[in-house]
Amino acid sequence: TSLAAAGKSEVLALWSGLGYYRRARFLHAGARRVVEAHGGDIPRDPASLRALPGVGDYTAGAIGSIAFGLRVPLVDGNVERVLTRLHGLGGDPRAPAGRKRLWALAARYADHERPGDVNQSLMELGATVCAPTSPRCLVCPVRSRCVAAREGDPERYPERLARAAPRDERWSALVAT
Repeated sequence: TSLAAAGKSEVLALWSGLGYYRRARFLHAGARRVVEAHGGDIPRDPASLRALPGVGDYTAGAIGSIAFGLRVPLVDGNVERVLTRLHGLGGDPRAPAGRKRLWALAARYADHERPGDVNQSLMELGATVCAPTSPRCLVCPVRSRCVAAREGDPERYPERLARAAPRDERWSALVAT
């Protein structure tokens, strides 16, 4: 309620020095929407969470599972890496088919009596052990089930499509007054 009642300039002044001011604007707008549409109570269902400014699937999954114990998935870069390596998922995970497959798999993991703990564990595993480079497979608690560890090349996952080479373009403009 205090955040919703504050002026945008006050919120941005308090955020000063933290960078990425878009987040402060979303927090402020989200707080206002929570007060106006939900009587000041953060909604507990994923669809209502996603309807808040700045809240997408990942944030709705994090809030829903961690704060409210809802069996909802989340996928960030760390979870993407863990799941692609653990299951040996080929293809670009950021392509539509890859995203769909990852979210479905993450939903299976979140279907647990403590979904917030499971989601946080996947994020933490990706941040500390299953790192993008030089993953620490020898200390990984799921190594015995990991396809990438068995293959001996965990850094192969997640696969990325090669980006097209940038085009060399030259533009000219003439302004006449």
